Amino acid sequence: MSRVETPEIEDKRLKLELRLAQLSRLEACQDSFLTFVKAMWPEFIAGHHHKVIADKLERVAKGELKRLIVNMPPRHTKSEFASFLFPAWLIGKNPAMKIIQATHTTELAVNFGRKVKNLLEREEYQEIFDNTRLAADSKASGRWDTSRGGMYYAVGVGSNLAGRGGDLIIIDDPQQCPMQALMTHGIGTQVVLVSGYSPVEPLFW
Repeated sequence: MSRVETPEIEDKRLKLELRLAQLSRLEACQDSFLTFVKAMWPEFIAGHHHKVIADKLERVAKGELKRLIVNMPPRHTKSEFASFLFPAWLIGKNPAMKIIQATHTTELAVNFGRKVKNLLEREEYQEIFDNTRLAADSKASGRWDTSRGGMYYAVGVGSNLAGRGGDLIIIDDPQQCPMQALMTHGIGTQVVLVSGYSPVEPLFW
């Protein structure tokens, strides 16, 4: 004979099931880059190439890939993935991560930094990564820190990198970036190159 739920018990059960579903969704966003992308970008529609890039970026996050080139035509979400959503996901997983973002202009690099910084402050991001917070004195869009010792530093051609190192260097449009200087800083560091041109030859790797 089955037990009949009272309205109070049913309400508690439904709330518990909802909370378990929420926790499962948050855990999936923490573990899967593409799931995180879909949570932060509800209008996003994944294509085959997005799944391939996401898999490679996850391998970078796990330390399985030290060097990665993302080389595709323009308008294929390369920069949106590698220079915006990926660093936000990584620093959420590891708030102590130090990231250098390099592009051919300081303005573009700072713009990426602004987008990442703004994403970190969004409520839906904080729900997924509740241990990642910006440091209280982090005001600049291109150079900010987390409360756990992490760092984001945006640089363009001609910027001074002396004395700065990172766990990850992201180089967007490497044909126009000061590659030799960046690769000198990248010794022992994970590096992701994003290019809309072909071919990209890893001369300094």
